[in-house]
Amino acid sequence: MEEMVGPRLYSCCNCRNQIALHDDVISKSFQIYVAKVDLQCEFQGRNGRAFLFSHATNIMVGPKEDRHLMTGLHTVADVYCCDCREVLGWKYERAYEETQKYKEGKFILEKSKIVKENW
Repeated sequence: MEEMVGPRLYSCCNCRNQIALHDDVISKSFQIYVAKVDLQCEFQGRNGRAFLFSHATNIMVGPKEDRHLMTGLHTVADVYCCDCREVLGWKYERAYEETQKYKEGKFILEKSKIVKENW
């Protein structure tokens, strides 16, 4: 009998709470450097590479704050696992540059903070 396998997804690295579906990945080649540390083209979170997602679940969104990222000024809010409170990345609330507006409402999840499930 075939084993039923659910959708590929990403979970919190700390408690395995389901956070996002693989189908919601917009880009895996994001590197973001907070402040003016470097000017690379890939997205990188505070702890290495990061993925841009259209949706995230089972998270809490922290307070909004302005951050100077490599692509300009953005209003972002840190996102946390709703079970263990691990910081997983951030949500783009507002992009001030017209070319960055596509990020609004999207989520950066740091690769080091999520694990693959059902792969």
